[in-house]
Amino acid sequence: MSTTTTTERPTTRPAATDQTRRRATGGSTAAFGFLLIPIAFVLAFMIIPFLITAGDSFFSDNGLSRTFVGLKNYGALFTDSGFGHAIINTLMWVAGTLILPVLLGLIFAVLFNSVSWGVVARWAVTIPYALSGSATALMWTFMLQSDGAVNQMLAAVGLDALQQEWLLHWPMNTITMIVVTAWQGTGAALILFLIGLQSIPAETIEAGRLDGASGFSMFANVIVPQLRPMTVVVVGISIVNSLKTFDLVWLLTQGGPGTESETLALTMYRETFTLNRYGYGAAVSVVLTIVVVLASWLYLRRQVGSTKGA
Repeated sequence: MSTTTTTERPTTRPAATDQTRRRATGGSTAAFGFLLIPIAFVLAFMIIPFLITAGDSFFSDNGLSRTFVGLKNYGALFTDSGFGHAIINTLMWVAGTLILPVLLGLIFAVLFNSVSWGVVARWAVTIPYALSGSATALMWTFMLQSDGAVNQMLAAVGLDALQQEWLLHWPMNTITMIVVTAWQGTGAALILFLIGLQSIPAETIEAGRLDGASGFSMFANVIVPQLRPMTVVVVGISIVNSLKTFDLVWLLTQGGPGTESETLALTMYRETFTLNRYGYGAAVSVVLTIVVVLASWLYLRRQVGSTKGA
């Protein structure tokens, strides 16, 4: 009679599982450690200053005396006709910078991407983007004066009737400054759209050609859908920049005549640093911040949601 002895081998699975968990925990801790620095910067330079500014908006402060007034600054803000005009100008800037630089950047990117002289054309469109805001404003100030280059050019070609005092009357001054911004900002959109075009697989373009797409149908049905991720980025940047427009307006018109061409950012600056109404200026700053964050969030939420749905 034989006896069979079964030897049980010790399993190492629990130890391996524990080791895996320790590695995962260690990886999470390391990842959190790397995030601490950017989180600290966001808190120090964005969240905390915003909370301090929001607190200042509840006070009447002229730099010498400080009195708690609650929501009085906000009430005065929304009954101020100048603030309403600044909102209209800001909306004009949003619409203008979406229609002109984004659309022109997309069209130029498609046109210049496949032609032999495209490199020269790209440089011509991109160079203005490299100029500083002050240099751009100085150059266009000379060009847009009553006897400046623009009016002289119109007179030279017999279009005297189109001569304008480009920066002295609203809404012409705001429209003119939007065109100047488009002249400078189209280069940035061009660069981003060129990056998007170069990331489109060649097989996708070839498949479109085999399906009979060419010219505008190729652009509308193949290229534009493929550029959607980059378009989201370009439009998002344009919205935020237009809502914060300040330097070009200040250097060209200083918000004038009077406050006719002011944007929300310029109103905030004038109330805070020119009129020394620090509480009122803080209220404008809070409203502007909320508008920028809300507009960006709504836009990105809609784009991400539609992307998931697709």
